[in-house]
Amino acid sequence: MNQPIAFADSLRRPLPPALGTALRERFGERFSTAQAVREHHGRDESPFPTTPPEAVVFAQSTEDVVAVVDLCRAHAYPLIPYGAGSSLEGHLLAVHGGVSIDLSQMNRVLGIDAEDLTATVQAGVLRKQLNEELKSTGLFFPIDPGADASIGGMSATRASGTNAVRYGTMRENVLGLTVVTAEGKVVRTAGRAKKSAAGYDLTRLFVGSEGTLGVITEVTVRLYPLPEAISAAVCNFPSLAAAVNAVIQTIQLGVPIARSEFLCESTIAAINAYSNTTLREAPTLFFEFHGTESGVREQAELVQAIAREHGGQDFEWASRPEDRTRLWNARHSAYFACLQVRPGCRAISTDTCVPISRLADSITGARRILDTAKFPTMLLGHVGDGNFHAVLLVGPDDEREMAEAERLNDEIVRLALSMDGTCTGEHGIGLHKMGFLVEERGDDAIELMRRIKRALDPDNILNPGKIFTL
Repeated sequence: MNQPIAFADSLRRPLPPALGTALRERFGERFSTAQAVREHHGRDESPFPTTPPEAVVFAQSTEDVVAVVDLCRAHAYPLIPYGAGSSLEGHLLAVHGGVSIDLSQMNRVLGIDAEDLTATVQAGVLRKQLNEELKSTGLFFPIDPGADASIGGMSATRASGTNAVRYGTMRENVLGLTVVTAEGKVVRTAGRAKKSAAGYDLTRLFVGSEGTLGVITEVTVRLYPLPEAISAAVCNFPSLAAAVNAVIQTIQLGVPIARSEFLCESTIAAINAYSNTTLREAPTLFFEFHGTESGVREQAELVQAIAREHGGQDFEWASRPEDRTRLWNARHSAYFACLQVRPGCRAISTDTCVPISRLADSITGARRILDTAKFPTMLLGHVGDGNFHAVLLVGPDDEREMAEAERLNDEIVRLALSMDGTCTGEHGIGLHKMGFLVEERGDDAIELMRRIKRALDPDNILNPGKIFTL
């Protein structure tokens, strides 16, 4: 069973005076121990309390990161990479104290190679910023987690999003990285070639490592041509199972949809209130189709026929760019819309993922589990790739509700694991899912991960206390 993380003061180490002096001399005003700055860097979207670092450094280059790593290594002192602060599982909380290395000022697009369909960016570049700079090229970067996350942070957590059913996740879309290791070495994991069989796949080792094996400072990503035609549609269903089964049949028939998002009636109600939309409050699928004019038309007709077989209503189309933008902005703001259902609450969110054939069983099972809750709950997610979220809204100071939410979370995850699924499709492990990782992977796999961690970071200075315990 997943065990709550204890925030023991005994784990925290104060900032060594000599390290503080050296960092201040090296970085000047880009080094801070101010309480407000520290608290900002000790807070994310997880249900955990604010856990600030002892100091913050704002890096502007790979050389800056090397300097921080070298100084922290000399004092065997923890450091935690920080991107946009949008993580959901406590990745950036300084449970051992330490220095937060903020990469947000490393925000330059270093190169766009349109002919090769690649771009290289510093780690602090935000996903919306990258797509803004790509506008004149006819290309786009498709990975779109709900938050405007940094490309480095998205790489570190192996992020995903609404486009994953067609374009994949960060795992498939990162070609190479520049990483500063715990030894202060600068390693380039790969070039811009589409494939390589040269040695170990270091890129995949660092993608998803959550800042525990190295600090990502540059990322080379795949780009895609903007589709000739894009069309989006909304379809309501008589039940949760009917909506999910329509998606399953669509995927199994090989229809190349770009997006397929499920939202329960409670989520739709929250979105309507938050985004001033007028969507019908019923189990709903959002679809988007990419391709040629004829291809999009063919996809849409086929999916609409499948939807009707499962009791779906006729599609409501959003073909104009402004209508599509409004629709997907509403979807991306769903998490924050849910929070407004219970102002002042904290959200515990799951992100289980199962084989597509088990998706209906997983979601309907999750709904039965959540129906026992005495606080608001919602279901939504990227069901086209078997991934969905439960959002549980609890009182931040209500220990009973928090314990009940964790119990329900355990049941939902355990249900997914029983279906050969995973405890996290995209959020990562961080602090919140460490117990689940052991249950999912087993002791031998966790020990292998520990051996990799010890080999690359023998002093355990890189984001210690995350993913697993040493």
